[in-house]
Amino acid sequence: MALGLVLSAGTAGFYAIANVGWVDAFYFECMLATGQGPPFALTSDSAKLFASFMAFVSVGSVLTSLVFTLGPIVARSWREWSERFEREVRKAEGDLERWEKRP
Repeated sequence: MALGLVLSAGTAGFYAIANVGWVDAFYFECMLATGQGPPFALTSDSAKLFASFMAFVSVGSVLTSLVFTLGPIVARSWREWSERFEREVRKAEGDLERWEKRP
């Protein structure tokens, strides 16, 4: 939702401030949001300042969306991997102890 709001605000801002069409404004905002950089040069200082501000806001909203979306999946995978690793370490320690106790 936040990402959609940022894309909408950026698109409307570029349409109004940079005097570009709706599609170009949306394209420009998407390129900023994904970290690709501006697809074309802006001519006015106000458009450049707006693009600078939107670059920070857009990238931040994309990263936040990714963290909220992928965070639980990564945490669960990490937990499963670490539990499996601990089991293997305990098994290896037990094997080593049995091997050391052999006559």
